[in-house]
Amino acid sequence: MQTNKQIWLLRHGATEWSRNGRHTGSSDIPLLPEGEAEAKRLAPMLANHQFKQVWVSPLQRARRTCELAGLGGQAQINELLREWNYGAYEGITTPEIRQTVPGWSVWSHGCPDGEDAAAVTERCNRVIEALLAVEGDVALFAHGHILRSLAGTWIGQGAVGGKHLALGTATSSVLGFERENQVLMRWNAPCP
Repeated sequence: MQTNKQIWLLRHGATEWSRNGRHTGSSDIPLLPEGEAEAKRLAPMLANHQFKQVWVSPLQRARRTCELAGLGGQAQINELLREWNYGAYEGITTPEIRQTVPGWSVWSHGCPDGEDAAAVTERCNRVIEALLAVEGDVALFAHGHILRSLAGTWIGQGAVGGKHLALGTATSSVLGFERENQVLMRWNAPCP
């Protein structure tokens, strides 16, 4: 196993729905002008790093962030990096959901007609298996809940481990190794 590998997690820039807390899974919402500016601020940091591969969610907010961050030329669409499928909860906020389901959390309850944490953990395990097969560092451009779930799964907690990992828009995080242990090397670093 290549224990000097780094996996860079890059959340897309701000969208209207990320700003107002609406669950944005499959809805293909564009970046706000401020989200585009955030994405551009990632470019100088990423320019100093060599990535063997760059994987991006198929949704435009992640693809555009990747382009503006300077890695669009290397980007490969990876369907496994789609955001959680929120099903019936697409486009609504947690407080709205809790009006009918007290105490609801994506981490504990899942989404009717969508995914739950077990399904997302399985998807994250598939991503990690593919990442470990790459010789070299990989950059992933995706979404808040899936990246948090991926980090939770990376450290052995499954997708639900992501509930402990806040993640802002246009942030960078790095997964890696300490000896043979999979660890969080950096988390939720704002764009410079």
